[in-house]
Amino acid sequence: MSEHSTSRRPDASRPTHACRLIVDGACDGAWNMAVDEVLLSSRAAGGQPCLRFYRWSIPTVSLGYFQPLADGEKYVDGRKCPVVRRPTGGGAIVHDAELTYSFCVPRGHTLAADPMTLYRAIHGALIAALADLSIQASLSESDSGLRPEAEPFLCFQRRAKGDVLVEGVKIAGSAQRRPNDAILQHGSVILGASKAAPELPSLEELTGRTIDPVKLIAIWTPRLSERLAVTFHEEPCTKTETDKAKQLVESRYGRDEWNAHK
Repeated sequence: MSEHSTSRRPDASRPTHACRLIVDGACDGAWNMAVDEVLLSSRAAGGQPCLRFYRWSIPTVSLGYFQPLADGEKYVDGRKCPVVRRPTGGGAIVHDAELTYSFCVPRGHTLAADPMTLYRAIHGALIAALADLSIQASLSESDSGLRPEAEPFLCFQRRAKGDVLVEGVKIAGSAQRRPNDAILQHGSVILGASKAAPELPSLEELTGRTIDPVKLIAIWTPRLSERLAVTFHEEPCTKTETDKAKQLVESRYGRDEWNAHK
């Protein structure tokens, strides 16, 4: 059995679904976003749900799809971080000492029925995993109440229903893209402090605990299996998928014109 496979099964009274699991290492922003889009396209073609964990090889700012680069140019220039535009909306994220996940599911699948249900299932599984590490976390039950144009530049300085909080501080959040045929949800968990975003508290600072991302994956995955009623099987990206991702890096995510187009 793989390190990331789980023998803990969902509730036997619930039907379970097969779900692909991909555990990637640290890559740059253009590659990470390209792979997520390829996996989304595969779900639109009728593939089974897919959960992917990944990290970042260099501190990177990802912009929400509709977020003007001009809103954060001073921030980006001051931190000297590369920039990539996400396929999902929301505020900018500084990806550094964190664990990122993406979850893709065909539109007609039961897991795709309601946006907030999927948020709460994945974030609830994270809260349960943190509890296994003796860390108390909770879901935010309210948003900031601000108009979109008044929200802070950084996602982790915003507040939305369903965010994961530790000591009242947002340590995990997610965003969705819901095209006609499939759904992509991806999100980040801030594990450690980043020199590229010193204003954002991390789990390590809040709890005094250093959390290894590999260990968090091992604990979070069975909790996701329970909450989503899925059985995971680990299957890395195929050559066809990596070839498509390379094309997207060249045509979209690796191009300044794309990353600054809003």
